[in-house]
Amino acid sequence: MNYEEDKPISYCGIFGIYGSETASAQTYYGLHALQHRGQEASGIVTRSFNGDNRAHFNIIKGEGLVSEVFADHNLLTDALYGNAAIGHNRYSTTGAAKSRKNIQPFMVIYRMGNLAIGHNGNLTNAKELREELVNEGAIFQTTSDTEVILHLIARSKLNNQIDQILEALKLIRGAYCVVILTDDKLIAARDPLGFRPLSLGKLDNAILVASETCAFDIQRAEFLREVDPGELIVIDDESIKTNNIKSFRINDIPQPQKHCVFEYIYFSRPDSFIFGHYVDKMRRRLGKELARSHAVTDPEGERVYVISVPDSSNTTALGYARELEKQGIDARLEIGLIRSHYIGRTFIQPGQTNRETGVRIKFNIVKGVLEGRTIVVVDDSIVRGTTSKQLVHLLREANPKSIHLRISSPPIMHPCFYGMDFPSSQELIAFQKNGNIEEIKKYLEVDSLEFLTIDEMLEAVSEAGKDNFCTACFSGKYPTNVDTSFKKEMYEV
Repeated sequence: MNYEEDKPISYCGIFGIYGSETASAQTYYGLHALQHRGQEASGIVTRSFNGDNRAHFNIIKGEGLVSEVFADHNLLTDALYGNAAIGHNRYSTTGAAKSRKNIQPFMVIYRMGNLAIGHNGNLTNAKELREELVNEGAIFQTTSDTEVILHLIARSKLNNQIDQILEALKLIRGAYCVVILTDDKLIAARDPLGFRPLSLGKLDNAILVASETCAFDIQRAEFLREVDPGELIVIDDESIKTNNIKSFRINDIPQPQKHCVFEYIYFSRPDSFIFGHYVDKMRRRLGKELARSHAVTDPEGERVYVISVPDSSNTTALGYARELEKQGIDARLEIGLIRSHYIGRTFIQPGQTNRETGVRIKFNIVKGVLEGRTIVVVDDSIVRGTTSKQLVHLLREANPKSIHLRISSPPIMHPCFYGMDFPSSQELIAFQKNGNIEEIKKYLEVDSLEFLTIDEMLEAVSEAGKDNFCTACFSGKYPTNVDTSFKKEMYEV
């Protein structure tokens, strides 16, 4: 098990573009920037027109990183030619999720023409809807909840394509952001509670949609705005000519926002703008709050050395160290762990010895920074705790005076049903120890361990609204009804 497999996993990243003759290349770059949201599979669908001016869809998808999937393809040839495209990066987990059939985007032809979809999220009523559709004669080709959306659209009796899609989205529950490509439109939608981020951009005359704004920055596209929770937007030729993006509401009554707070804590890139704020700023605030409430001092009054677990907690550690200094504590931010970015994405080995090797391949210690010193390790979360324990063992080899672990999120006690691959409660170290931090500390073999509380975390991100975040994985209070018997490995994005 490598370090990332003991972290929260966000299932997917999505991208769409309409109105560019190099749409596939732009989508490739967008997916490359969103690689952190999915590293197991990638795909692109483009729309082109044949000799009789009929829309034709082209698709390439496969297992691997974006650079691997498209390594042998010239994106501007007939293989992916077109002026509109959608793309998808995907994480898979266990069981049926490993099937190549589940790699998105999905593409079908139905009575209204071509239809392709990419989905980021998790539908909490997918099992119920799937069973209803199967009983009505639907034949499923995948085990993905995304295919449920396709069937709902295709089986609609309505004759307007936008109405069909709105009807389908009104039936689904949970977290979702989708990009949909049709013969003449690019459509994007975000669930009414706004669990996941989704943004609009512009590149010359083309309109772009992406899970994060970093997908715009890589190609110097202009960020326009975020897609609102519960909003469906439609981009077509008229939108490009008039510079007017059509907008529809999925539900008539606005819902309270419930953003996934882990987008700030861990998932999103620090250079992205989501939920109305820059991720980097929010991570610094999380670090500052962590220092205010859970400071570390050296018993002999010597300097405290703050290190991050790279890369996701880098800016959080910066905020932590600066706040300690404001408190008059002699503290310095140092680089105590060096991360390798060149291990294979498939490095997954069973067994204790190989798990230790996995951490050593991922990280190396800087002994000159750690030896004989009081070390504060700032990390974003602890899920199972197995690799965190191995990381502590690695740090101990440098003979520090003491190791203090500070976590910029509360203990994770409950599984997520909204698009994060948290294991069952029984696999969560905090659940196993009944939320007893002292017991978790003993397991990890650190000198002290502190987490942010839920209130402290919400205070840190309060500029985006304390009540606007989902805290279900910490509190067990789910903002929607969920089927707790739902097996994520059978119905995944």
